[in-house]
Order: sequence, then C-alpha cells, then structure tokens
Amino acid sequence: MPTYQYRCPNCENEFEEFQSIIDAPLDKCPKCGQKPKRIITGGVGFLLKGSGFYTTDYRSASYKEAARKDSASGQAASDSKSKSDSSTKKGSDKKKP
Repeated sequence: MPTYQYRCPNCENEFEEFQSIIDAPLDKCPKCGQKPKRIITGGVGFLLKGSGFYTTDYRSASYKEAARKDSASGQAASDSKSKSDSSTKKGSDKKKP
C-alpha cells in the first residue's frame, strides 16, 4: 500500500497517510478539519543488486568471463596478503629471554 502526502491549504499542515490505492483521498486535516490537497510526488527509484536479477543473470558470456577473471585476481591478491600477514605474526610470536 502506498503512502500519500497531503497539505492543508488552510493551516499549511503537511502529513502522510498510509492508504490503499482504491481508498478515497482524505477529506479532513488532522489539525484544522479542512479538506487537504494530495501532493503529487516523484516516485522512489530502486536498483536491483545481487544474483537472481536480470542485470546479473542475463549478461553476455564475455561480461561473465571478465567478471570471473576480476573476481579470481581479487581473491589471489587477498590470499597472498593473508599469507604474508601470517608469516609476520609467526616471527613475532617468539618468546624473548
């Protein structure tokens, strides 16, 4: 169900109302009781992310291959960094006399 915005021309009160799309517009302002006007607003945009959506599932084969290569190179860089970090820690674990 959409949220509609209203403005009262009498008291300038602005408020929102959660209504069904088939409900009639409100006829009373909660502040002064006069008839409010429904405000026309721009909709809300959204972006599809993650697997299961058209932009990720129906890409061309060349795009998917490039994405796999990019992912693999990022993983290799991450693995080499974690190996160097662990070797540094081993050297610092030695007890001092």
